Amino acid sequence: MFNNQRVIPAISTHQSVKKFNGTSLDYGILMNFQLAQVKELVDMIHAKGKKALIHLDMIKGLSPDIYGGIFAIQELGVDGLITTKPKVIELCQKRGVIGILRFFLKDRHSLKQSIDILKQSAPDAVEVLPAMRTDIISTIKAHTGARVLMGGLITDQSMITDCLNNGAVAVTVSKESLWDY
Repeated sequence: MFNNQRVIPAISTHQSVKKFNGTSLDYGILMNFQLAQVKELVDMIHAKGKKALIHLDMIKGLSPDIYGGIFAIQELGVDGLITTKPKVIELCQKRGVIGILRFFLKDRHSLKQSIDILKQSAPDAVEVLPAMRTDIISTIKAHTGARVLMGGLITDQSMITDCLNNGAVAVTVSKESLWDY
């Protein structure tokens, strides 16, 4: 998955799309854009032979539910969705696009809930935020077998290394200076 790409850019400006398109990276995540902008950005990314994922919950004007997911897949032509909704993961599986379930872990209770949801929904990967507790990667993998992405609050290369060394398949990063890790 992700062609062994270890850092996945989280892209939120037009300038960042241009920078991403100039890299050798294959996968990028669009977020914080207005719905009216997304189709053009996806097309720009595809024109460079790259894959465009979107964070369904973070596109302004797009409903973060299965109907928004259907629109994103059919009309925007995205290659995958990141979502906090297990039903959207089901949609991704049916439509043959990448489905990444995103969790915010704040305590043991949220970790247990997340593991239970992962077991039921079986996404292609799970994105865990914030990336401050890399020791939980092994716990998630041991209970679910899920591919784990870490993200959120990544400030330097040592944090990326820590995530990867602890079993993450990749790290989602918005800080452009870290995209060439």
